[in-house]
Amino acid sequence: MASDGDFEAAFNSGGSAVKSGLCVVCKGSRALCGKSQCPLMAKFYSGQRSFPVVDSKDIAGCSPPSVFVGRYGYPKVDIGPLLPQEFGDTSLLDLPERWVGRSQGAIVDMRLRLVRGKHRIDAKDFAKAGRIVDDVQELAMMERPVDVETSFASRPKGVAALDDAVQPFGPSARMETLSVGNGRFERNLERSFYDTDMRAAEAVVASYRAGTRVTEIEKAFSVGTMGVGKNRRFVPTRWSITAVDDMISKDIVNRIKYSETIDKYRVYFWNQLDNRWAIVMIPSSWRFEMIEAWYPQSSWNQVSSKIDFEVDGEHFDGKKKYALMGGSYYAARLAVAEALEKEGRSAGVIVMREIHPGYNIPLGVWNIRENCRAALLYDPIESDTLEGLWPHIDGYMDLKRTEWKKRSDMLREWKVQRRLDEFYRCYPPGFRLGQRRMGGRIPHIGIRKGASSIGSSADIRLRAGSLRRMRARLRLLLPRRTRGPLAEEDREGPPQYA
Repeated sequence: MASDGDFEAAFNSGGSAVKSGLCVVCKGSRALCGKSQCPLMAKFYSGQRSFPVVDSKDIAGCSPPSVFVGRYGYPKVDIGPLLPQEFGDTSLLDLPERWVGRSQGAIVDMRLRLVRGKHRIDAKDFAKAGRIVDDVQELAMMERPVDVETSFASRPKGVAALDDAVQPFGPSARMETLSVGNGRFERNLERSFYDTDMRAAEAVVASYRAGTRVTEIEKAFSVGTMGVGKNRRFVPTRWSITAVDDMISKDIVNRIKYSETIDKYRVYFWNQLDNRWAIVMIPSSWRFEMIEAWYPQSSWNQVSSKIDFEVDGEHFDGKKKYALMGGSYYAARLAVAEALEKEGRSAGVIVMREIHPGYNIPLGVWNIRENCRAALLYDPIESDTLEGLWPHIDGYMDLKRTEWKKRSDMLREWKVQRRLDEFYRCYPPGFRLGQRRMGGRIPHIGIRKGASSIGSSADIRLRAGSLRRMRARLRLLLPRRTRGPLAEEDREGPPQYA
């Protein structure tokens, strides 16, 4: 187990890189500081809880079911089961959908009961790796906990695995044999396994649409049970979590981006694991932004005395590059896209997350996905204007509006850009652009806010300019019979409606 001296040595070997804030971006996975050992990981290990002692080379228990695929040395990686030394219903040990509301200590203690078996394979050519590969694939597709027996080359030992994307787990060792008991496959995962002509992305989305949990899909995807037969391969668990969140959320966004927008400004609040959340929704076409504020002494900001920020986002056309903040971005996008799809609406979404010192051990991106889902289950605070939400946000979040506005590209664009419905007078309820009135003439050219028309669900935007030129252009879009001078009574001003 690493000691505090290990952390000090790793930190001092490249202090400027660590203090620069790169840890928030790297999260122990990219070696951006140039050191062979992550100094923050060394500190996590030095202060971790002790896990149950494994006093035998032979272990039997009920796997939740759970598997793990490593990433170091890819494509030569270690694969194997995760199992506790106990029998019965152990499904909770690998079911993040049921962890919301539990404390950080309870989650860590629960996960440290899992022992990892390791077997080295070639992720791109696993067909020759023998029976252990088949057993791992079957285990990943099981619907319920199943009996597993393993024989190790030595007693499992070592530090617990801590990762920003993956849930923690306990000691590990090389496996010599693996035996998986009888069980029933999850039906959607089984269907994808036997369909060797279906692409992996299609299989992931199809399983999700049929009701399979996201975490179950991630396990099956990681062990090469999806995709065209000749292209199947094992995918490191860390990568598979992000890939599945990305594929599912991208499919949902493509479904909702042309839907009607929400009618009012909203904000949802949530507080869990010393993480504070404010999810703001704006009545616009689809766009998404996430802002994370890592406080000093939180898990990835252990050495700085200031708050480190991460910001990333996308517009209507989607994200073209990998998100700088990693898997948390795609996990949050999936949660908000699900909520909007249930409502049948589209919106611009800003996820604001404050990570306070109480969150000092990385638990995985499930924390983002499941807590955003939980926040969106409750009724939001609504307002007719964005400014009307800020007093509520200032009262709940530790950071005030100036800090969020300073770093949000979406809020900056929303402030300087104008929509068509801000320039034109409104039609009465139910009116649509091009409708005939007053003997083939229209009283004025306008767009009713919230209507299914230009500038509403499509959210056409323009900068302040010549109103006369824009009105002339809109007139050209109307049927020829509706063109003509404005009615006499309309020249004095817009009509009044009770």
